[in-house]
Amino acid sequence: MYPNLYYLVKDFFGVEWNWLRIFNTFGFFVAIAFIVAAWVLTLELKRKQTLGLFSYTEQSILIGAPASITELLINFFLGFLLGFKILGAATTPDALADPQSFILSSRGNIGFGMLIGIAFLALKWWEKNKEKLTKPENRIIRIWPHDRVGDMVIYAALFGFAGAKVFDNLEHWDSFIKDPIGSLISFSGLTFYGGLICASLALFYYSKKHKIPFIHLCDAAAPALMIAYAVGRIGCQMAGDGDWGILNSAIISNTQGHLILAKPEDFHSLLEVNKAFYAEQFATFTSVQSAHITPFWGLPKWLFGYNYPHNVINEGVAIIGCSDNYCHVLPIAVFPTPFYETIMAGILFATLWMIRNKIKIAGRLFAVYLIVNGIERFLIEKIRVNTKYSIFGMHPTQAELISFSLIILGTLLFWYAPKFKVNKVKA
Repeated sequence: MYPNLYYLVKDFFGVEWNWLRIFNTFGFFVAIAFIVAAWVLTLELKRKQTLGLFSYTEQSILIGAPASITELLINFFLGFLLGFKILGAATTPDALADPQSFILSSRGNIGFGMLIGIAFLALKWWEKNKEKLTKPENRIIRIWPHDRVGDMVIYAALFGFAGAKVFDNLEHWDSFIKDPIGSLISFSGLTFYGGLICASLALFYYSKKHKIPFIHLCDAAAPALMIAYAVGRIGCQMAGDGDWGILNSAIISNTQGHLILAKPEDFHSLLEVNKAFYAEQFATFTSVQSAHITPFWGLPKWLFGYNYPHNVINEGVAIIGCSDNYCHVLPIAVFPTPFYETIMAGILFATLWMIRNKIKIAGRLFAVYLIVNGIERFLIEKIRVNTKYSIFGMHPTQAELISFSLIILGTLLFWYAPKFKVNKVKA
């Protein structure tokens, strides 16, 4: 596992750059997911623009004015933050021993902060001064929806992360009650559907504000959302953030943390040895969830059960002889559900991308996305560990409830889509 980029670069390239410890592997892949999604969304918005489905809006901008005090202060603040924290991590004792605590603390390097802050401020002043006119003038420019992708991504990121944290804490209410502040600011613990719901509401408001047909925006976003999910799950798998499946009793860890095949008696013996750990994980020792799937077709063991050594949340038991900050491994392998979801979401993205030109009714591509996304998540929940609710004798998880709702919503949207006023796409 690669808790942060330091471990990733060290393993792949054999170099040790300590400053990379400050960059969380999961966060890195989330950033990549947003970049890829923005690129795919831009392509789709431009395609729909050529079909005559989008129009531009006009906006008056001031050309040739010098940099304002606000612009200079914002650039100084961003530069100061970069120097204070990122460069400061290399000069602050023990900062990289626990990067998350360092980032959330008041520690840093004021000197580097001031230096980079002034550099950013000067760069902004030079950039604006280069374009300065003797007499600033207002010009009318046309802005198309694809020109606003950057703003859309920022909206989706801010409200998506907020929603993901809120829904995660609702799902893990006991942990939230014990430490509300820590639960809210922690880098771990994000619920995809919470992010999807809140980001969608934010983009609905944004589209109305800028006169972008929301139903066409949804269709354009469908492939982007799916590929972003696939890339984001790579981060979950590589960091070992706890978003994994139930136990596979056919595969266990040895004392060095390596995967080995197990007989039923081996599984039960190891379960008993780690009784306290699994009782804490599953509320009670008697409710441990497991399945027995032996590797087949010559495929590697880790595809059927993985033990996530050196995972970012230090879950499991200590690895003998390890002296690093991340020295834990799961005693019994679990299904690597993030990897499964990356594969499934990648296939679904390819499917949406291939059929996007064939669907001529606005709203139906997004409806297909809702349906297949809901089915994928509903199925994966069957082998994932999550908090279960008790509703009329049934015990669904939060994700199962939302995914089932998305399937119903997608089905209704697919049926109702022809009734929208902007239903036909030009051939």
